Amino acid sequence: MIAPTTLRKIRRIELQTRRLVDDVFAGAYHAVFKGRGIEFDAVRPYEPGDDVRTIDWNVTARAGEPFVKQYGEERELTVMLALDASASCLFGTSRRQKRDAAAELGAVLAYAALRNNDKVGLLLFSDRVELYVPPRKGRNHILRLIRDLLTAQPAGRTTDLALALRTVSRLLKRRAVVFLISDFLTADESYARNLALAARQHDLIAVLLGDALERQWPAVGIVGLRDAETGAPAWVDTSQPGWGSRFKEQAEARRERVIAILDDAGVDRIDISSGGDVVLSLMQFFRQRARRLGR
Repeated sequence: MIAPTTLRKIRRIELQTRRLVDDVFAGAYHAVFKGRGIEFDAVRPYEPGDDVRTIDWNVTARAGEPFVKQYGEERELTVMLALDASASCLFGTSRRQKRDAAAELGAVLAYAALRNNDKVGLLLFSDRVELYVPPRKGRNHILRLIRDLLTAQPAGRTTDLALALRTVSRLLKRRAVVFLISDFLTADESYARNLALAARQHDLIAVLLGDALERQWPAVGIVGLRDAETGAPAWVDTSQPGWGSRFKEQAEARRERVIAILDDAGVDRIDISSGGDVVLSLMQFFRQRARRLGR
């Protein structure tokens, strides 16, 4: 059974997201995510100016007059949301947790896919595969995805990005648009090879979840902390001279390593903050990609 508060939250996200997609996202999504390729559509009589290379010689021979082949975009896409469900994504010091921001992002992308008649699926992962929902179409399917994004109770606590990427590559045999949604807070950077392999197979986009407190910590005295994934406790004196600057430097260095891995693999990036505007971040990404693709 789903709690009434969760049902209300699902309904609210659905209403907000559908309005956003209809008003803002549908066209932008269609512009930056093209179909799988060009497929034969029909034949029509030759007209002056047509490329002679498109003449269908078999039809021309039967009809006694020239006909040309018409082609159209094979529009239908498969969109896969690969979402990090590890314990570190339950962190948030602003309006919401990182996981809630990821759920909002996933809902927007799912409805954009639905609006464009594309399939969308979901892979929740931690240090194991927590849930896999195969790509499908339809409003009821989208509502299920939103429910799973909000209510899943993962068994694992740590993050295995390499496992998630291998799983996506194994499950999706045809080229798809894959959103890898994670805070990338993992000491194991062996996922770089799997990232590059997945980027060659799919249109892979990394969504970096973050929180303001993960990048800069205020001086508030002695604070007790616990690692969300390992459970290891620690006491730190945030007022100690130089502690804040060292924390910021380490956070920036970690982020730069992640960005370097993504750049080396040719993977696009969207930055999502737990306290930020998901809609604004997505629109900035759409505009940048459209400019780069000349669309």
